[in-house]
Amino acid sequence: MISLKGKIVLITGASSGIGRATAFAFAGAGARLLLCARRLELLQELEAPLMKAGAAAVTTFQLDVRERAAVDAAVASLPAEWSAIAVLVNNAGLSRGLTKVYEDDPVDWDEMIDTNVKGLLAVTRAVVPGMVVRGAGHVINLGSTAGHMTYANGAVYCATKAAEMAISEGLKIDLIGTAVRVTSVDPGMAETEFSKVRFRGDDERAAKVYERITPLTPEDIAEAILWAATRPAHVNIQSIVLTTIDQANSMVFHRHD
Repeated sequence: MISLKGKIVLITGASSGIGRATAFAFAGAGARLLLCARRLELLQELEAPLMKAGAAAVTTFQLDVRERAAVDAAVASLPAEWSAIAVLVNNAGLSRGLTKVYEDDPVDWDEMIDTNVKGLLAVTRAVVPGMVVRGAGHVINLGSTAGHMTYANGAVYCATKAAEMAISEGLKIDLIGTAVRVTSVDPGMAETEFSKVRFRGDDERAAKVYERITPLTPEDIAEAILWAATRPAHVNIQSIVLTTIDQANSMVFHRHD
């Protein structure tokens, strides 16, 4: 088991949901946390609780991963004491709408592709070369069961998560011969802000997604991420697929009476 005490962990989209829970999981392991998201005020509110939870240090900064120049500048301008990133958690991602692809809004396509695919690529491109030079590192990408099976009215979101899976596999191939590890963590239904974002704040519609189902929690997923990151250095967990007991795949659910 690898100790993460004092190691630098960069988490994107860390202001809420899975990213927030992952920050607390790594705080409990004594890591130094480098957290970014679009909503800086929410990140700043986490600094004191994360220190109390055991983080060795916490630094937060605002970043939209869709802006590649901003990603490059943010990573390049890290102080020397924060530059040796040991673990990158590419968590930033979202879905917009639930619509037939031929009727969908192309603006929503752009936001999902730019965040879930191009944003992931931008952060990976900025961080991984340093890991290769240092001879150590771990990239953990957030995928989804949606990347394994396409569901109705979600073609573009599912495509972005299938792309994440392919990028993770390709990155691991490209890193063969180095000590850098790559993991894709692919959760099923989890109760976060995901559905509220998808339906643009429609709380009633979002709540129906989880109706009569016991979903995963962000903490469930954070625990899987931390587990993958703490395996012995010679062990690479290529992928983890986790669902609630009420979900078989992206299409099959059990709703309680």
